[in-house]
Amino acid sequence: MGTENELDVEGQTEPPIRGLTRSASVSSSIPPSASPTLAGTIVDSITDDPASAGSNPGPILSLNPESAHILPVPAVVSLLNSDLENGLAPAEAASRLQQHGLNKVEGAKGLSLWTILLRQVSNSLTLVLLITTVLSFAINDYIEGGVIIAVILFNIIVGFFQDYRAEKTIQALYALSAPTCKALRDGKVESIRAEDLVPGDVVRLGVGDVVPADLRLAHSINLSTDEALLTGESVPVSKHAEVILKARDVPLGDRTNMVYSASTITRGRGTGIVVATGMSTEVGKIAMLLRSSRRNAGNDRKGIRGVVSRVQNGFRVVLGLDGTPLQVSLSKFALLLFALAITLAVIVFSVSRWRVTSEVLIYGICVAVAVIPESLIAVLTIATALGTRAMARGNVIIRRLAALEAVGGVTNICSDKTGTLTQGKMVAKRVWLADGTEVEIQGTTHPFNPASGTICINDTPVTSAAVDEKKTAPLLRDFLETVALCNNATVTASPADDANSSNNTNTTFTAVGEPTEIALQVLALRFGLGRPSLVASGGHQLLSEFPFDSSCKRMTVVYTDGDNGAHAYAKGALEALLPLMDVDDDQKVHIVAKAESLAAEGLRVLCVARKPVNAATYTQDPTTLTIESDAQKMPRRANAESSLTFVGLAGLYDPPRVESAAAIRKCRDAGITVHMLTGDHVKTATAIATEIGILGSSSGTGQIMVASEFDALSDAQIDAMQNLPLVLARCSPTTKVRMVEAMHRRKAFCVMTGDGVNDSPALKKSDVGIAMGLNGSDVAKEAADMVLTDDNFASIVTAIEEGRRLFDNIQKFLLHLLISNIAQVILLLIGLAFKDPNGVSVFPLSPLEILWANLVTSSFLALGLGLEDAQPDVMQRPPHDLTVGIFTRELITDKFVYGTAMGALCLAAFSSVAYSVPDGLGTGCNEEFHSSCGVAFRARATTFATLTFLLLITAWEAKHFTRSLFAMHPEKYSGPLSVFRTVWQNRFLFGAVSAGFVISFPVIYLPVVNKVVFKHAAISWEWGIVVGCTVVYVAIVESWKAIKRRFGLGAQVLVVTGEA
Repeated sequence: MGTENELDVEGQTEPPIRGLTRSASVSSSIPPSASPTLAGTIVDSITDDPASAGSNPGPILSLNPESAHILPVPAVVSLLNSDLENGLAPAEAASRLQQHGLNKVEGAKGLSLWTILLRQVSNSLTLVLLITTVLSFAINDYIEGGVIIAVILFNIIVGFFQDYRAEKTIQALYALSAPTCKALRDGKVESIRAEDLVPGDVVRLGVGDVVPADLRLAHSINLSTDEALLTGESVPVSKHAEVILKARDVPLGDRTNMVYSASTITRGRGTGIVVATGMSTEVGKIAMLLRSSRRNAGNDRKGIRGVVSRVQNGFRVVLGLDGTPLQVSLSKFALLLFALAITLAVIVFSVSRWRVTSEVLIYGICVAVAVIPESLIAVLTIATALGTRAMARGNVIIRRLAALEAVGGVTNICSDKTGTLTQGKMVAKRVWLADGTEVEIQGTTHPFNPASGTICINDTPVTSAAVDEKKTAPLLRDFLETVALCNNATVTASPADDANSSNNTNTTFTAVGEPTEIALQVLALRFGLGRPSLVASGGHQLLSEFPFDSSCKRMTVVYTDGDNGAHAYAKGALEALLPLMDVDDDQKVHIVAKAESLAAEGLRVLCVARKPVNAATYTQDPTTLTIESDAQKMPRRANAESSLTFVGLAGLYDPPRVESAAAIRKCRDAGITVHMLTGDHVKTATAIATEIGILGSSSGTGQIMVASEFDALSDAQIDAMQNLPLVLARCSPTTKVRMVEAMHRRKAFCVMTGDGVNDSPALKKSDVGIAMGLNGSDVAKEAADMVLTDDNFASIVTAIEEGRRLFDNIQKFLLHLLISNIAQVILLLIGLAFKDPNGVSVFPLSPLEILWANLVTSSFLALGLGLEDAQPDVMQRPPHDLTVGIFTRELITDKFVYGTAMGALCLAAFSSVAYSVPDGLGTGCNEEFHSSCGVAFRARATTFATLTFLLLITAWEAKHFTRSLFAMHPEKYSGPLSVFRTVWQNRFLFGAVSAGFVISFPVIYLPVVNKVVFKHAAISWEWGIVVGCTVVYVAIVESWKAIKRRFGLGAQVLVVTGEA
């Protein structure tokens, strides 16, 4: 790896920085004493001598995949009873498939229908509604009980199908395993389904292939793989079939004679023998660990304490006390309401001196039911489901509905760099030639498109018409020829486009090869000097290729130059090529200084050199290169790489996404701290973090750390830091987990992004785990709460904005529902004083009127509030206080002020009618209509109409906790008629209010429906009372909002011109 003060050179980017390491633990060739182990040997305790394993033959094949890297190839082949030349016979392959099963990693455990169903009912509010249903049936109130059952079923069905649809979408994104592969069967290379592979199969691998299983390499030529999904290593790793490792416990990333399932071939080709498939692969093992039930420390206890702990945890899950802050808050709130409902019922029974007749029992239950917001759970489910659909349109898939509201409270984001904040593709940004000429590529948005961006030479933009002239400059042409020919990458236009239209920015390009080589090939194509055109002209023919190797950190090719001569073209790490170049000490100092300057900008530096050679010295037929040993090539390679002429330096980097800088600014304005956790070099990470705004120009050194320094700190030392670092470079999975734990100790609520299998622990540990949908592994997607379908950081910010909008709207409809419940409780409790001549309390509202107000009128109004657009300042205020949760002081105060006013006005309406005539309230008016019940039924209808109209007005007033209904959006429109535009803005809410207004008339006036079902009668002059109460209520609400604005009692309001 090198130390962090070394140049960030080619050796740390495109070429693998690990791979063939000459150490005491590696033998570069099969020892003479090694002999093939007999078939049937159970290799389970390998010593340092691979040949020392037992050799008792047996009928059952057995090879421990963990030991394959310390065995010579013949031993592995023998143990698996296979044949490198012919592969397995079809019959044998079929038999092994039956024995080992399909080669695939099991899907997400979340698809269990039982698990999804359990999510929907594991909350206190559902349990409270179930108890209410039982009580309703106990008093033979089947209508009320049936309606509540319908609400519960509706919530379960909507939530179930939403979660199930999300899980199915995630399954569609699962693309970890290779769909097909080339296997040797019965002497023939066949393209078969990857899931049909079995141990012992011989597989051919080429550039771009996804490794279909865990393989022990048998042959390899210039082979390297991208194992980032498994090991987190950000650069490809060289693979060498001839290596035999001596230590069994070598880390996966250092097993250079193995390739693992889900890794990608980035260069070269090879042949391997399958040693593990399916859940037995390294990826499968991690998936199995994640799929196992997560048990906390309490569940691991033994004896009685363990049983008690498991029971407690079970109760927490069932009651919804395990989950996001909103889930826990609402579950605790439901339990509080349940306790309050019991208390109110006890009060009713106490007033009747515990002579609990059927009427007293019904009234007590009615008061208790009035406290429970029956529609809350249904409205919450619908609002979050609709929010989930909105997020899907914003490229975010919500795997669990709870994650949508949780992400709104995020205080910190820990994001990967490559592919999330950046484009995940290398671009040649700067070129410095030996004569001092500087070439810069600016504004590239499509890294594979040669026409994307602007070419500047010595700070002067070059038009496309002038490119042909500039490329004739000898040194620039030499540089471009070198990087184009010393290159195995291919860049092609889409078949649907004109392959010759490289100057068209709309042309779609695809690329195959190492990221660095792709960037250099695109650079050459910008000047029309790509390898295809150079070779097609007939002037250049490949004579020899000396591939890149981590031990030498350079690559050299020899091509004819069309003049009966030949040139050697070389590229590689500066420290690898500098000693081989024909330059004096002063030039070396100058070159090193320039390389350091480029590295300080966060660029990955590559050195380019060339020289003329004698063509006769090199092989004429490139196909013979495949059978030459390294020892045979060495003299010719040394000759080709001696006395090289320095041509120039190339600076490459992974450019930020266009949206990243704006998204970071949004996060800063919203009080969210963004941290970059990357496996890349600290200089590269610092440059990108500065460019997109994570780091400011005055950022201190404490904000940038190398993971090794961070990991060396104890938890106490980390907690003593004033701020956690904004940039962590060279991160490992353990570093990410420790970062999350440190944030939790600071009471932060954090998002963690990840794409690799090794990111899964951090995704699980974080409050909201977000996986990458395009380049992420199946295991990471399974561990995550959300999945980005475009792997874009800006989509995370969109998710946070949607989460905040949802949180605000939940507060709005929660306020509306609770105002209704408080008003009804006040009305019904004080209503105990309204008694008939027999001393029996007369209900101000009938049970069905209460249920109608809670489930019909309030539900649609609350749902309309749940569909409100985001407030203008939603991303210009800090995250809400997670210690307070959704029940803020403002919400609690408002609900009691408005609820008390509404309850008092409803009491006034009932009293105004009940005592307006001397006839009295009549007797038995709670059960049915009698001739003496006219006054009671009209008073009840008046109260019902008043409650309905006040709820309708409250829905509009609750759109904003502080602003007046008559000036709610001054930044959009003002004037005396602005109220009409305000109420029309949310069409669903406008429709719900209008429908609630219209439907109240048939409920009051329809014969039978009014007297038999709702137990109220038609009214006439009483409408004056209803209108008067409505006007008074609006005055109270507006006055309270004005007081809050005047004394700053409410939430912060944007300062907008024209606002009061």
